[in-house]
Amino acid sequence: MDYQQILETIQEQVRPLLSQGKVATYIPELSKVSPQHFGMAVYCLDGSSYTVGDAHQKFSTQSVTKLFALALAFEREGNAIWKRVGREPSGNPFNSLTQLEYERGVPRNPFINAGALVINDILAQRFVQADIAVLQFMRMLADELKIDFDREVAISEQKHAHRNNAIAHLMKDFGNLQNPVSTVIDSYCRQCSITMTCLELAKAGSFLANHGTIPWSGQKILDSSSAKRLNAVMLTCGTYDVAGDFAFRVGLPAKSGVGGGILAVVPGELAVCVWSPGLDPAGNSLAGVMALELFTTMTARSIF
Repeated sequence: MDYQQILETIQEQVRPLLSQGKVATYIPELSKVSPQHFGMAVYCLDGSSYTVGDAHQKFSTQSVTKLFALALAFEREGNAIWKRVGREPSGNPFNSLTQLEYERGVPRNPFINAGALVINDILAQRFVQADIAVLQFMRMLADELKIDFDREVAISEQKHAHRNNAIAHLMKDFGNLQNPVSTVIDSYCRQCSITMTCLELAKAGSFLANHGTIPWSGQKILDSSSAKRLNAVMLTCGTYDVAGDFAFRVGLPAKSGVGGGILAVVPGELAVCVWSPGLDPAGNSLAGVMALELFTTMTARSIF
């Protein structure tokens, strides 16, 4: 498979879409990023990698970090985490309060904001600082110690976290948050500010393509059954409230973020990450979704 040629073809085909998406503005620091960026990277389980465009430029990973926080919590807690957070698609925006109140403070899944706050709360009971634990976990998975927080983005998120504070207080009232709300919110904002490149993210996510084992080191993070379950949650819940359409168009487990990044895995073969800051109305990268659709079409690689 000539992945390099495929990536270059995809870059040319999605170029007209770069001006059509809208960068996230509710986090002021993200609004400063040009929507003209596009990067894409493939990391294969044999260690080979392929990149195009801005694949080596760092960007704010945002909700893509929720995947790694979930993997870390699942590694430590196992199925006990499902007592506090569900595994169903939400069908509502990722920051919705309505469904959370109706379901008495139990988030529908770990990838909406409410679910990610519960996962952060679980990690805070295991580690001195949950955000540091997630950062170190991602550094280890990507084999890159220079991965770090973006202080300006974290501060920007903390200053405008009114809805997340409301979500956390609601869950606290229902008894589904053990730590102080301020502790969980501050940790979550720092976690979301982690910056990485497409290639670093693809390499970090490759353990989920390799049945829970880091391909380049052989270290087992999750058993194959647990990795399968996390991939399933990615497929059904990883792209906000349009996961069904994403599965229809792309056909891969994936996790997106409002920074414009999307990480997807082809089980048994590779991980692929795309970054383009312009978003569609659901909060997914407009060009990124199309790039992944083209990728699975051109390579005939999907889970279906």
